[in-house]
Amino acid sequence: MHRLNAWLRRHPMVVDSAWALPVLFFGVLAAAEQTGMVADYSAAQQGAGLAVAVLLPLLMVFRRRRPDVTTAVAVALGLGQVAARIDPGASSIAYLVFAYTGAAFGRPWTSRVALVASLVAGPLTVWRLVPSYDGPNDTFLRRLLLAALMTTPFVLCWAWGRLTRVRRAYLVELEDRASRLERERDAQAQVAVAAERARIARELHDVVAHNVSVMIVQADGAAYVMDSSPKQAKEALNTIASTGRQALAEMRRLLGVLRTADTTGEYVPQPGVEELPDLLEQVRTAGLPVEFSATGEVRELPRGLELTVYRIVQEALTNVRKHGGPDASAKVAVDFRDGDLEVLVEDDGRGSTREQLTAGGADGLGHGLIGMRERVGMVSGSLDVGPRPGGGFRIRAVLPLKVSK
Repeated sequence: MHRLNAWLRRHPMVVDSAWALPVLFFGVLAAAEQTGMVADYSAAQQGAGLAVAVLLPLLMVFRRRRPDVTTAVAVALGLGQVAARIDPGASSIAYLVFAYTGAAFGRPWTSRVALVASLVAGPLTVWRLVPSYDGPNDTFLRRLLLAALMTTPFVLCWAWGRLTRVRRAYLVELEDRASRLERERDAQAQVAVAAERARIARELHDVVAHNVSVMIVQADGAAYVMDSSPKQAKEALNTIASTGRQALAEMRRLLGVLRTADTTGEYVPQPGVEELPDLLEQVRTAGLPVEFSATGEVRELPRGLELTVYRIVQEALTNVRKHGGPDASAKVAVDFRDGDLEVLVEDDGRGSTREQLTAGGADGLGHGLIGMRERVGMVSGSLDVGPRPGGGFRIRAVLPLKVSK
């Protein structure tokens, strides 16, 4: 039953057609009977009565799809019927339907027209269609009462339509308020989640900072007593290992809470310089020729610095694929020097626009340059980007190396 009601609400013409069919049947039948019963009907009146009996049900079919037009046409038909002195028949019940339709579904002007037509329906009918006769019962008060009785059903149908319109508007307002409250609730939930994650991040900072401080103190103590008391040095080293494992466990636990649903995959180490050959091979497989060279004394780097090198090369080659053109090729050079590490990525493609360089990559085509500057700034390095002599684009990053003693 619920599905049937929902389907009928989606197809109002089906319901209106079902109501229009009996109105059409009885209206045509009554028009035919009036033609035979009313002797003074002319041929034009007979044809007009039959036309009204057919047109009114036809308008009922489209009343909710075109409420303004159908109501206006129904009012015009009613005025024409009164002017032609055609007596009301079974099809005249449709006028009540259009009084309701104009108030419930029509525009404001349509509702006002339906109200005026409802108020004058009774007086016009009495004036034009109820014959007057000489007698003590045919008084003005009697005819006024008859007009009021004929007008009452139309006014009631119009009031019912207004009530339906107000109720429908009230339900729409309730739905809008419910959806607005739901959106506000979701926003508040997101704010609460963000605040909780910020608190967890502060907690992570405190836990890690405390454990690292303990490890540093223990390491200094172990170095101080290494020669004089190996047993105490061993205990200090055990404390360092235990504290480190505890710090790592706390970090993983808290980071697991901070991760969102799309980042809850298996933990893997972040990529570094040793993964560069795999990255270059993927780029070549995608269709971009890349040459790679490494100079200087290759040595182990801090994990943060290795991740910075990898991301710079990755972002630079991504930009070449996006903006370099179909025939572009690239060169990647890594130079290990005494005090710093230079990463150079060049291509011979179309280069970059001035707007991209001015906006730092935030021109709607991506944020690669912004990310590079942030990463290089985190390790106190320098980044130089710009057109390459002879065409193309050039990215040069210099990252300082901390020399271990």
